[in-house]
Amino acid sequence: MAEKNNNSNNTRRDFIKKGILAGVGTVFAGGLFSVVKTYADEPDTVKVLDQDGKVKEVDKSHLKEVGENVNKQLQKSNREGIPNKKWVMVIDLGKCRDARKCMESCQSAHQLWTEKDGDGSKVQHHINVHVMNRGSKAGGYFLPRPCQHCDNPPCTKVCPVNATFKRNDGIVLIDNARCVGCRFCVAACPYSARTFNWFDPKDADKYKDVPYNIELNVPQRKGTVSKCVFSADQIRVGKLPYCATACPNGVYWFGDEYEDAVTNGTTKETVRFSNLLKENAGYTLLPELGTKPSVWYLPEKDRLFPFEDYHTPSDDNAKHH
Repeated sequence: MAEKNNNSNNTRRDFIKKGILAGVGTVFAGGLFSVVKTYADEPDTVKVLDQDGKVKEVDKSHLKEVGENVNKQLQKSNREGIPNKKWVMVIDLGKCRDARKCMESCQSAHQLWTEKDGDGSKVQHHINVHVMNRGSKAGGYFLPRPCQHCDNPPCTKVCPVNATFKRNDGIVLIDNARCVGCRFCVAACPYSARTFNWFDPKDADKYKDVPYNIELNVPQRKGTVSKCVFSADQIRVGKLPYCATACPNGVYWFGDEYEDAVTNGTTKETVRFSNLLKENAGYTLLPELGTKPSVWYLPEKDRLFPFEDYHTPSDDNAKHH
């Protein structure tokens, strides 16, 4: 009886062993077939959204053509960032008087349109200045709003082609050589900090033979997404961002959180980042979202000018808005 049971157990083990091997063989064979089928049947087109918001198929050869004018060595270093750095910006709302020099400097550097086209739809911004009016009693202030360069950016998680990414130094960039214009990142950004290139970029002929630079995000390309890049090209050579140095009122501070130091773009004064926030009750936008922005704001105390002056009939800025 014991011998019979042993034979039965051995037979069962052999059956299970053969079954497992057969299953593994099926998995590998199926996987191999799947891989072969995937490459063999891979479509020559990719689906994107056109300017009317409709889905259309674009030949992949177009994407390959875009990549031809790219310095791969430069692209690699641009995607990695600057080692042992964590860049941060502090915006002092009490000093902003809507001069908009920061916007102009940014637009000039990044090949963005500044001319209004009828309803103003052709004007592009990487940074915009908003009028925050609490009413006649409380007054208001101006709020410059660039990309927040979040430590937990929702935009990078939805990109299907790894065109938008976060570097090791905290900067969030877009690789327009990879961008297919799906605009998922635009929808995911809670700060409305991204813009879509609906038309040919400004001075397209001037930049047509210039190799694409991720850190400068130039040349721009129609059908792709664009945004504030923290002036990564300036930081690379030890300079402050375009917006910071263009501001005449000392609104912008920029620096390295690891060194706990930020420098004012106007006065060139350098202070401790942590002290600047603590002493002035610094805060970030929409902290409840958990995005952890790298852009901080100082409340609009000690204003350089009364906000109500902004609304006088003779104020050109009031007419602009």
